[in-house]
Amino acid sequence: METKTVKIEKPAEYNIIIGQSHFIKTVEDIHEAMVGAVPGIKFGMAFCESSGACLVRSTGTDDGLKKLAEKNALAIGAGHCFVIIMKDSYPINVLNAIKNVPEVCGIYCATANPVELIIAESGGGRGILGVIDGAKPEGVEDEAGVKWRKDLLRKIGYKIP
Repeated sequence: METKTVKIEKPAEYNIIIGQSHFIKTVEDIHEAMVGAVPGIKFGMAFCESSGACLVRSTGTDDGLKKLAEKNALAIGAGHCFVIIMKDSYPINVLNAIKNVPEVCGIYCATANPVELIIAESGGGRGILGVIDGAKPEGVEDEAGVKWRKDLLRKIGYKIP
């Protein structure tokens, strides 16, 4: 077995969700979950089929984001993984809807940070071992850090003032 890393390619302001599911129906069901959770959402989604034709299956509401999701899914190449790339929206708005899709087994990450996946490859295929999501901590927040965090959440509307 060989291990390697795959860096996700995306603009810094885009958010991604990477997960694993178990069935080709995932493509349409995640599409429905995304548009049901956020009307007008801009996203692309790609799914690595791991039997039969073994194709990357994709959908989305934005052709550029769909192509970017396909490119990343091909680079990952791990069976039954999916990549969602979103523009002008946040994972917090769609995560519960995605987790409630019956085919979804789990979520590896949901972030706007730079992401690298740790991949294992054997003669039988590839799998995702883990995720490197952003940078390591520089310390523990102090009172000013707590104030900044609380102010930010209220400013962007996720907490009531």
